[in-house]
Amino acid sequence: MKLLHHPDRKDIQLASVLYALSDPVRLYVVSEIRKHGAQACNSFKVPIAKSTLTHHARTLREAGVVHTQAQGTQRILSLRTEDLDERFPGLLDSVLVAYEKAGPGEGFGEQEEEMKEQG
Repeated sequence: MKLLHHPDRKDIQLASVLYALSDPVRLYVVSEIRKHGAQACNSFKVPIAKSTLTHHARTLREAGVVHTQAQGTQRILSLRTEDLDERFPGLLDSVLVAYEKAGPGEGFGEQEEEMKEQG
């Protein structure tokens, strides 16, 4: 199995983290992990192809936002909260609080609400 690259704490860059958090799907994934803890990639309810979700997970991992652990055939994503808080105190909390306050009308949330209504 291929080893996945995770940047060391000291190598996590602000621009990379902000870029990773700028996409509505990635922001949704990070918010869900924060709410519910570590999760398998296939547990996220997103209206995108599996390969596209894999791309988003990779972007988050390479930016240092999440840690990806192989568990059998699944990839388990967990937040690197401690590393991010050490490098950029309060950044992750601020972004996620703003995202969660914005509600479903903000970006990906509209798609999420439509999915819930459809069943």
